[in-house]
Amino acid sequence: MMDSEQPIPGEQPTESPAWSKRVPFQVDVGGIIQLMGESLYSRPEVAVRELIQNAHDGIMRRRAEEVTFQGRIDLRQDPERHLLEVSDDGIGMTPEEAETYLGTLGLGISGWIKGRGDTAGASNLIGQFGVGLLSGFLLAERIVVVSRHRDDDRAVLWEAGSGTDILLASAERESCGTTVRLHLKPDFAAFAEQEELLESVIRQYAEFLPLPIYLNEGGQRVNVGTAAWLETTPDRRAVEMELESYFGETPLEVIPVRVERPVTVRGALYVTPQRTPGFTDAPTLTVTVRRMVISRRLQGLLPDWAPFIRGVVELPECDPTVSREDLVRNVRFAWVQEELDRAVFSHFEKLVESDPKRWETLIAWHRYLLAGAALAHEPLRRLLGRSYRFSTSQGLLTFEQIFKRSRGRPGFDSDADYVLWYNPNRHQESWMNTLFLDYPAPCVHTLRSFEETLLALMAADLAAEGCDIDVRIAGPGSPDFARSVLGMGDLGEAPPVWQDFLGSDRVRVLVGRFAPRIPVMAFLSERAELYKTFEELKKSGSVPAGFQRLIDAHFSGDVPRPNEVVLNLDHRLVGRALEQSPGTPLGSVVRLLVGKALATAGWVPDRPAFQREEDDLMWIAEALWGRDSRPGGD
Repeated sequence: MMDSEQPIPGEQPTESPAWSKRVPFQVDVGGIIQLMGESLYSRPEVAVRELIQNAHDGIMRRRAEEVTFQGRIDLRQDPERHLLEVSDDGIGMTPEEAETYLGTLGLGISGWIKGRGDTAGASNLIGQFGVGLLSGFLLAERIVVVSRHRDDDRAVLWEAGSGTDILLASAERESCGTTVRLHLKPDFAAFAEQEELLESVIRQYAEFLPLPIYLNEGGQRVNVGTAAWLETTPDRRAVEMELESYFGETPLEVIPVRVERPVTVRGALYVTPQRTPGFTDAPTLTVTVRRMVISRRLQGLLPDWAPFIRGVVELPECDPTVSREDLVRNVRFAWVQEELDRAVFSHFEKLVESDPKRWETLIAWHRYLLAGAALAHEPLRRLLGRSYRFSTSQGLLTFEQIFKRSRGRPGFDSDADYVLWYNPNRHQESWMNTLFLDYPAPCVHTLRSFEETLLALMAADLAAEGCDIDVRIAGPGSPDFARSVLGMGDLGEAPPVWQDFLGSDRVRVLVGRFAPRIPVMAFLSERAELYKTFEELKKSGSVPAGFQRLIDAHFSGDVPRPNEVVLNLDHRLVGRALEQSPGTPLGSVVRLLVGKALATAGWVPDRPAFQREEDDLMWIAEALWGRDSRPGGD
């Protein structure tokens, strides 16, 4: 280990240096202010927010000493001289405080009060970092402050521009408080000219601030100063109406939030009517800290499984970042995450019990989002198991209802107490409904991309608790399907010559015995069809490399089960044909029956299949013509 007392080679001057001197750091204040603005703040109008915040803290400090004092904040525009002024009647500053706190980057009065542990004086203060005033340089080329402390007859003038010097001088001010005047840069003259611009900024950041904010000596305050969700006992209807007004959309369901421990959270969440595409859009939230808006699109607090949730919460104990456009990710942030997750989920649990119709309406509206989120969230999955309705051969059923009706049949499903049958192929929905018409258990139609996985995971949750349950695709290739569901016996592979004649790499041909009136049964595998299509595209070289990697990952280690056809040995025509070679006209009739069964199941024939069909028809026709031309015929 290197001795800290020993000089490091190369870091010492020569024994007799030709020259040596010490110089102070040169600080370019203008450059620091520009860097601060570009690094900390995303928009220049946040400077107005910072000045309102400083005015708020000055008034709250005076309130702490004068119980009956109310206070107000005034913004004034002077378009002729390109001035924007923010004034308050708070506690003000002494000349000494102005010199110490306004001229030192990173040292602010509010932050100093909080840092010394004065909880009584700090509980309502917003500022912390001592950069609020200097953010004014985002808009201004020069800032002038005039302030007078409540307990001091002297007023002080503080002035700074783009140079390194700050002017401090005595000034005149009739009453205590502080006025900050921004001499705006030409690019930001609109802040001195457009009332609508300032009104928008005030409402964006200080809408809920309890202190009244006035613009250009107007008779009415610009900000509302409160919100229904901040009341001690909020009225549900009032909260719903104010959320609709604030967010510009009608909530489908309102979720009040009021938590005191381990961290204070007050506000309201709601289910948005916007159907967010996909399952990955992060839910966003409006957050206020001591009523000042930190962000209207803060991410990370709402549960990932609920991207359809929006809302607004007041978090007086959370710590804003230096830019005040986000929150510090600390233990308090984690506590809020847990409390919001608990609030949303417990509200949904209560809906399932107290108002199931309302819950079903939410599921119907956000079906894809809820089901998709449940794939990775077991508590939600269990909740949906009682309420999410799958399409089945017996109508719309919840997983709980499906499970209760799917007890294994003794002598058939001998290896499982419960067997859940499912069909992933939309084209086979009607066909499967027919096959399961007299069967006690339903066939679940997992027609949406996520439902097959959702069904399997719900079953896996029960299996983890010790339930003997199996999930099987409805098709003759699945154990016990032919015997249990179809009542089919002697199921086996077709003779190789018939497999070659009737099948292909896309169709597996089986033989069995079932209802004599049905010659052929066909069962499609959409996954197999998709796999075959991708394989053909891969061979043609028309698939981009990146897309091909996704395809390979999707089918990794899982070559899909092929389409399946079952020939009925008990059907007179089919049984007789199988006793002969495939090349007979009767064999062509069977191949046409196979094609019809596949088409009924939704199979789209390719060009060779169309050619085979034409050849079969011609061969049958020739056989009939030949029979008609026998002696005695026409």
